[in-house]
Parts: sequence; structure tokens; C-alpha cells
Amino acid sequence: MTARPANAHQARLLRLLRDGGPNSRAQLGDQVDLSRSKLAVEVERLLETGLVVADGLAASRGGRRSHNIRLAPALRFLGVDIGATSIDVAVTNAELEVLGHLNQPMDVREGPVAVFEQVLAMAAKLRSSGLAEGFDGAGIGVPGPVRFPEGVPVAPPIMPGWDGFPVREALSQDLGCPVMVDNDVNLMAMGEQHAGVARSVGDFLCVKIGTGIGCGIVVGGEVYRGTTGSAGDIGHIQAVPDGRPCACGNRGCLEAHFSGAALARDATDAAQQGLSVELAARLEAAGTLTAVDVAAAAAAGDATALDLIREGGNRTGQVIAALVSFFNPGLVVIGGGVTGLGHTLLAAIRTQVYRQSLPLATGNLPIVLGELGPTAGVIGAARLISDHLFSPA
Repeated sequence: MTARPANAHQARLLRLLRDGGPNSRAQLGDQVDLSRSKLAVEVERLLETGLVVADGLAASRGGRRSHNIRLAPALRFLGVDIGATSIDVAVTNAELEVLGHLNQPMDVREGPVAVFEQVLAMAAKLRSSGLAEGFDGAGIGVPGPVRFPEGVPVAPPIMPGWDGFPVREALSQDLGCPVMVDNDVNLMAMGEQHAGVARSVGDFLCVKIGTGIGCGIVVGGEVYRGTTGSAGDIGHIQAVPDGRPCACGNRGCLEAHFSGAALARDATDAAQQGLSVELAARLEAAGTLTAVDVAAAAAAGDATALDLIREGGNRTGQVIAALVSFFNPGLVVIGGGVTGLGHTLLAAIRTQVYRQSLPLATGNLPIVLGELGPTAGVIGAARLISDHLFSPA
């Protein structure tokens, strides 16, 4: 993809076609503040760039029928969601429909070189399957703070060896296309906004509970990143005064008391102390426990597993309640690997938020699980790079 929109009007048209699919000129005209003649000029210029193509006759609205137009069907975006323990890579078309998706276990602590070797191998596999001849752009999510303009992780607590690594520059060279980098939870929020539970909401919070905990903040339909890109790092809000030491160097952080890693540690302690027959049996069989084991034990009615989930949900809910009182969102989305804990977790979070935040903030506030699961991040990554490319150069 070499062409870029020449002005804000063309950028707006491209994003409308991305988000709404093929459309007629008349219908596009209903959504943009342009005269018919000016709209015709901008559409013709986009057709000349090859970014959009004619796509059959539009439905009649009286008079001569016009052609639908759509984004060029050959455009391909690569979405990469790097988690603490796995990598998701997907190819999308210009409308951000996932054409192919791969998942691979990977420990982010192995460092950027090893992780990106795996990313490039997965991208090559998708390309060789015939889904894409090449990529017009790539979006990358990483599980830590990112200095957004430069695409560089900054002192990420669970990513040793990544501080200052030039992710955007390195991958752009390897992939041969533009690359944008963001925090993974921001991309989850963008994915749920584009194709998930937050499609019709302008102001919402998206809380990701995985190996760590983070929050995507969407204001007026746009991700809010803060001055330096660290907005939403709620995992390091103190939840327990003088509590457990956290990877960030402080004590009592929410992430230290409830996250995938904290839950696995607590479940292991409970099993070793003989507090749960179910967890003890799983620990003996596998040698380790994860949040998946806790979810399975809870589903089997294990009281200790249920208590661990409720306690974590209560602590998370207390932090979210403070955010709700401060931000007054229209929706709270809960996502990430720990959402396998399901409605026990959701009920505990809801209880705390509805109990602690003011009725004016919670009276019509849905708190729901995300719809997209592991595809939220890769769709958000594709959305990130398309936002960049569908902006005036």
C-alpha cells in the first residue's frame, strides 16, 4: 500500500468503508459533510489511487442507479497480539475481517529477538497459505507500557529485556511495511469497539485480566493514552496496603494480588496446604496450576477455587469502582485469559462496583465479558494500523 488519503475528507470516507463495508456514493454522502459535487471529486480521486474500487450497482433511491464502492479487496493487514505467555497473529482484509489466525505459546520473557522470530515465522506461514502476497501494514500489541509515538516499550514490569527496544522500527524493516505499536489492552478495547460488545458505545473501559492487569480507556470513540502512553495501567494501583511485593517494585498492587500469575500462585498454595482436593489432584497430575485449573475446579463446585475467584473479583471490583466514579463510562468490558473464570468473577466485580460507586454512575452501567476472546487484540491491532494508514500522509 503506497497511496494514502490526500485530505481529511478522503480519510473519513476510507474509515466509513472500513467500518460499514461497501456503500453507495449517496449513502456515503448522508454521512459526510460534503456537497454532492465535492463528494464525487473525492471518491474519484480515491478510485484513482486504487484504495477503493467499484463494487456493483447500488440499490435504487430513485433516478439513475449508482455503483457501490468498497475498499480494495487486495489490501491486507497483519495483526499481532503479544501476550505474556502466547502470541496471536492474524491476517485481515481492509474491513478488518479475520482471514486467518494463528496462536502459539511463547514466554515474553525470552526477549524481543526470540519473540519476533516467532512472530515473523507465523506471519510467513499465513502468507504462504495464500491469504496474503504481502502486508500493507501491521499493528503490534505488547503487554506493557508503550511510548506510543515511537512504538517503544518503556520499563515494562513483566517484559525483561524489552525496555527501549525499537519494536516499530525493527518489525517495519523485517515485514517491509508500516508498523504501529501499542499496549495490548488498548488494542483489545479497539477490537471490541470495532466488532465486539462495545460497537455502539463512545465512552467505555476495557479491563484485561491476564498474566497482568490493564485497562483500555475509550473517550468519544478514541483510545485515551495519556501524555506519555501509560494511561490505564491499573494493575499497579494499590489494592492492599503493605501487601505483596509486585514486579514493578511496589507493594500491594492489584496485579500482585489478582491476575493470572497471582491466581496460579494462590491456587498452588491452597493445594499444597490441603485446602482443595480438586486443585491438589490437578497439581499432582500436571505439576503446575493455571487460571484454567482454577476455573475447572470452580465449575466442579470446589469451594476453595470459588473463594479465590470471588476474592480476586472483589479486589478488582474495588479498583474498577473507583474508575467508574472518576470516569463515568457507558460500559465496562472484562476480557483477557482470566475471563475463563466466567460469571463467578463477573458477579464479584459487579457487586463491588454497584455497591461502591454512586447510583448516577451505575444506574445504567453494563459490566460484561468481552465478545471476541483472543481475536479482540488482533482485530484491534489491524484497526490501529488502518487508522494510521487511513489518515492523511
